[in-house]
Amino acid sequence: MKCKGIFENKLAVSLVIILTLFVSVFVSVPASAQAVGATLSGTVTDATGGVVSGAEITIKNLGTDVVRTLTSDSAGFYSAPNLAPGTYKVAASAAGFSTAEASVTLSVGAQQLLNVSLKVGDTNETVSVVESAPAVELTSATISSQVNATTVRELPLNGRDWTQLATLEPGVSTVRTQASTSSATANRSNRGFGNQLTDSGHSPYENSYRVNGININDYTNGSPGSVIGANLGTDAMQEFSVLTTDYTAEYGRTSGAVINSITKSGENTIHGDAFGFFRNASLDAKNYFDSKTNPIPPFHRYQYGGAIGGPIVKDKTFFFGAYEGVLQDRSTTFTNQVPSAAARTGIVCTANPSPAPPTCSASIARS
Repeated sequence: MKCKGIFENKLAVSLVIILTLFVSVFVSVPASAQAVGATLSGTVTDATGGVVSGAEITIKNLGTDVVRTLTSDSAGFYSAPNLAPGTYKVAASAAGFSTAEASVTLSVGAQQLLNVSLKVGDTNETVSVVESAPAVELTSATISSQVNATTVRELPLNGRDWTQLATLEPGVSTVRTQASTSSATANRSNRGFGNQLTDSGHSPYENSYRVNGININDYTNGSPGSVIGANLGTDAMQEFSVLTTDYTAEYGRTSGAVINSITKSGENTIHGDAFGFFRNASLDAKNYFDSKTNPIPPFHRYQYGGAIGGPIVKDKTFFFGAYEGVLQDRSTTFTNQVPSAAARTGIVCTANPSPAPPTCSASIARS
């Protein structure tokens, strides 16, 4: 009876796991983390400027073919929150009017305004709107800048720490003097291993780092990072924005900058990459403390990995995964106080007030 009960419990657990996997793979529910998805809104009007209520707005993601459909209200206004960053085709139609189409690119956390004007005509007739959406966010007072996918992918990074790119934005800079991650006395683990940034004079511990809406600050509220002082995963990042002033309460937690990032996602076609970066001491220059005759201290770093994404169920469910590894062998040059040759033989000198010479004695027993 006992064996039978154990078997039934294991069978029940297995069925729950299988059911959970089935639902997660084959049932697609559009979702976006807080403050990560973009919002597209605007007003539908006719040629005279009058509002058009009941207009059907179709918003299609060109990468995944996921479609969001909504209707304008009595004031002709529409709003589509929590849209994944990407390029969209927006179509608006109403009875007695031609269908208007426009393209718009949405970035992470953006509040984008797109007004649509309909012309009288047949619904089957399509009018393409060439005018692009305004580059300035007219629906938000937040001062922010965006680091887009091209910048993340193309700019060189020492250590491949994507948070370094936040310093491209006005007012954000790296703290010049940071404790070493390799020093035994720096106690860097109590300050956070990540690259410390300051925004307009704010402390590095007043910033908030978010990935897909989840705060990733370390336990001291410092910058996230590994023991080598870098926040890896550049190939997994699609883009991020840096919010510095007047951001809304949905971000919370901080008075400094908000680094709001989003990872890549799969699309209807399979995309991937593999990479390897190698750094060797033989390609470096000596620093001030290195010996002029001895070779440069050994330093080897190899970073490697890859990323891949694609469809599981076309137009519905997608996957994306990335991996990055680091192999590092590093030594440093430093100065230290050591016993002199005389002290090693037991001769210890005591300093006397100038100009008297030091007093030396062989009071230490030799071993």
